[in-house]
Amino acid sequence: MNAKTYTVRESEIDRRWYVVDASGETLGRLASRIARVLEGKHKPTWSPTLDSGDHVIVLNAARIVVSSDKLDSKLYIRHSGYPQGLRQETLGHLLARRPEEVIRRAVKGMLPHTRLGVQQLRKLKVYAGTDHPHQAQRPEPLA
Repeated sequence: MNAKTYTVRESEIDRRWYVVDASGETLGRLASRIARVLEGKHKPTWSPTLDSGDHVIVLNAARIVVSSDKLDSKLYIRHSGYPQGLRQETLGHLLARRPEEVIRRAVKGMLPHTRLGVQQLRKLKVYAGTDHPHQAQRPEPLA
């Protein structure tokens, strides 16, 4: 009987490229699907300490759907650290200005808040339209 636990090595990780069409998709549900693939939790060799995830390309980021009245009520807030440095922006305004940033922030919140999460977020490529420069990687559609 073999009682050893198998641990995947960095050299054994097989990285794939997936493409997702975001038109008509709900923001949170799409972001959770993407975060799962970026972390590598869809693979049987997943490890919480290794980045075994795949690359994800998101197209048509400007055409996402949000439920309820979140376009007006959801706020993205940041502070510069200076007096009167509080800046806030609604989801609708950010979606009109930079639709890629909306999906990136939603996925970032679902990844680990460590150096590993930063490394996993680098594998996310988001585009507002249908064109992307990653044709050479032959991305597959994400199920």
